Amino acid sequence: MDFIDYYKILGIEKNATEADIKKAYRKHARKHHPDVNPDDKEAERKFKEVNEANEVLSDPEKRKKYDKYGKDWKQADHFEQAEQHRQHRQSTSSRGAGGGQGGFGEDDFSDFFSSMFGGAGRASSRGAMKFKGQDFNAELHLNLEDVYKTHKRTLTINGKNIRLSIAAGVENGQTIKIKGHGGDGMNGGPKGDLYITFVIANHSRFKRHGANLYTTVEVDLYKAMLGGEVLVDTFDSKVKLNIKPETQNNTKVRLKGKGFPVYKKEGQFGDLYITYSIKNPTNISAKEKELFEELAKLRS
Repeated sequence: MDFIDYYKILGIEKNATEADIKKAYRKHARKHHPDVNPDDKEAERKFKEVNEANEVLSDPEKRKKYDKYGKDWKQADHFEQAEQHRQHRQSTSSRGAGGGQGGFGEDDFSDFFSSMFGGAGRASSRGAMKFKGQDFNAELHLNLEDVYKTHKRTLTINGKNIRLSIAAGVENGQTIKIKGHGGDGMNGGPKGDLYITFVIANHSRFKRHGANLYTTVEVDLYKAMLGGEVLVDTFDSKVKLNIKPETQNNTKVRLKGKGFPVYKKEGQFGDLYITYSIKNPTNISAKEKELFEELAKLRS
């Protein structure tokens, strides 16, 4: 795994405060968000990197491990446990030898790798060391409509078919792990895992932020002034809304529960936020112009 400089991705220094990290994350997430850059693969990649960097640096424990171990920060606990075990064995060996310098022998190496790889690195007596197989990474490209409902898909990874259940509400850039579908282990070690990152394209009229959806609906001037009804699209149906008299441009209304499914929470949905855009008439007739002039005189 190559080293990824999370500080560089967010454009901050290593001594950055939590507030600095939060501010940088919001700035870059807004800049590279897929809704702002539709069908831009490079923006999608950078958005994923920004989220990954924020996930690590905004967590004090993860940040501490990352600063110390770099690309191997996820194995920090294994390294530290192995080091503690080595020091303990060395101390015990020194006492057993009357205070002499303890060695780091074959059993120590065996226990070290056992701690580091959770048992996958333990060697049998005088046998070959076992190692976990390589993890695989793949992208699954879907449309927003595809993740509105939970469904199953068959993926072909390295010539093998994998039946995958995709939960409704999965996010763009989200990564899931499928245990045991990576590369083969060495010397009888366990298989690696498969990490799938979702790349979700949004070709709908709705903008998505989490489980909430946002859209704009045009309302003609007369209906905005006098009131009436308008039929609007939700993501999977249509609803009729009452327009209040004297509705102003950019008025916002919320339709509770008409947004996107909440990930892995069956039956729960976000909200749909609608902004009214008042549409002025064009190509008005002479009579209409005359009536507007009369109205203007009345208002003055």
